[in-house]
Amino acid sequence: MEVPQVPGVLTTDQVLKTAASITDWQLPSGMIPWIPGGHADPWNHVEAAMALATCGLIDEAELGYEWLANIQRPDGSWHNYYVDGGIEDAKFDANCIAYIATGVWHHWLVTENRSFLDRYWPIVDVAIEFVLDLQTKRGEIIWARRPDGTPWSYALLTGSSSIGHSLRCASLLADLVGEDRPRWQEGRDRLVSVIANQPDAFEPKDRWAMDWYYPVLTGAITGDDAKKHLADRWDQFVMEGRGCRCVHDRPWVTAAETSECVIAHLAAGEDERALDLFTAAQSLRDDEDGRYFTGIVYPELIHFPEVEKSTYTAAAVILAADALQGVNPTADLFTRHDPA
Repeated sequence: MEVPQVPGVLTTDQVLKTAASITDWQLPSGMIPWIPGGHADPWNHVEAAMALATCGLIDEAELGYEWLANIQRPDGSWHNYYVDGGIEDAKFDANCIAYIATGVWHHWLVTENRSFLDRYWPIVDVAIEFVLDLQTKRGEIIWARRPDGTPWSYALLTGSSSIGHSLRCASLLADLVGEDRPRWQEGRDRLVSVIANQPDAFEPKDRWAMDWYYPVLTGAITGDDAKKHLADRWDQFVMEGRGCRCVHDRPWVTAAETSECVIAHLAAGEDERALDLFTAAQSLRDDEDGRYFTGIVYPELIHFPEVEKSTYTAAAVILAADALQGVNPTADLFTRHDPA
C-alpha cells in the first residue's frame, strides 16, 4: 500500500496529516465521532476506519472495527447514533448496518489479514441478514427500523445504492471464506435493477446531490448510462471551480459530497472532471491541522455548520485521493463494479 497523493494537488504528507487529524479525535473505545464531543454513526465510522487503513494506520482502524464488534446487537444491527458511553438515536438504519461489509472487504484488501477476516466474517454475516430482512418484494430496501422493530414505510435511493455496493462486498467476503450466500447476490441483483429502472420506488429526494451521484458511485448505473446520468444534472449540482453542492437549490458546497462525486466520475470514466472536483475540494482544507471544513456558503464564504471540521469529511477526501491515485488494491473499490 502507498499513502495516497494527487500530484500537484495533495502530497502524501498532507494526506497523512489529514489521517492523523482523524485519530486525534478517536476515543479510547475506538469510536470515531464526527467532531469532538459529538456523535458517531456506523456508516461514517467505517468510512473513517477505511481512510485510516488506507494511510497505514492499521491499529487505529482495527480499534475502530473492534468498537463496532463490541456494540453489535445479537440480531446483527447497530443503532443509528452513538455518543461516548451511550446511544443518542436508537433506530436502525439499514445502510449504516450494511456498510460493515464494505469496511471489512476494504481492510482485507489493505492487509490480507486472515485473523481479522475470521474475526469479522460472523459480524458481517448477521448484519447483512438483518438488512436483507428489510428488502421488499420489488427489490428496494426499507431504510430503517424503529427501536420497537417496526420498519419505516419507504426506501431511500442513496441508502439503497450504498447497500447494493455493500452486498457486493459481502458476497466477495462470502466467497473468500468459502461460505454460500446466494440470497445476498440475488438481493443485490434485485436491488440494483430497481435503482436503475424504477427510481419512483424511492422516497423523492431529488434536491440532494447524493441521490444524483450515488447510483453511479455504487455501481447500480454503469458505462455510458453512468456518463449520461451524471451529465444530466451536473449543472444543477456542481459549482464550477468550487465543488459539489449538497442540495441543488442552495450555494452550499461540501467537501464530502465533492469527494464522493470525484469517485462517481472516476467510476464513469470521467477522470478529468474527477480531478477538477478534487482540486476544488482543497479550498475547504485547513493546512494548519490537515482537517477539512464540512462546508462553505457562496458567495459569503461562511463555513457551515459554523466552523465545523468533521472526521467523515477528512475520510471522504482520503478515499477520493486513493481512487484518483489508482495504484492501491483499494483504489477501485468504488470505481470498478464487476459482478461479485
